[in-house]
Amino acid sequence: MFECSRCGFRAKVSGRADKGFSFVVQTISCRDCKNLYDAVTRLKLPQPSLAERLGPAGLRPANPFRQKGMEAAPTFQAALNRLTIPGAARFKWLRFKIRCPVSSAHRIEVWNEPDPCPKCGMPLEKHPLPYRIWD
Repeated sequence: MFECSRCGFRAKVSGRADKGFSFVVQTISCRDCKNLYDAVTRLKLPQPSLAERLGPAGLRPANPFRQKGMEAAPTFQAALNRLTIPGAARFKWLRFKIRCPVSSAHRIEVWNEPDPCPKCGMPLEKHPLPYRIWD
């Protein structure tokens, strides 16, 4: 967790690129929202079997690893709440373009500690207690 002593801004983010067992995040600063987010950059998904990839008509879809609704990166919370499929033998890592979770039209930049506060520009202080232990 990061806090700004000047404007009172608080953000519960990693503060850098971070990797868990099933997904990878990068902290970003959105210039339009004036907020920090952990954006999912990679997600580990089970690889479908050949029968699932070919489908009922035996025709191969354009991208067999894309699942419906997975064109855009999931939010950190959605990735964290995903259930892993037990017994899946193979997995595929999907990469996502870094985007603001509020709107893909927002202007973002990678944010790494000790970068400045997105609201006032002062250095953010890292809270001594960890916010999340994930994966």
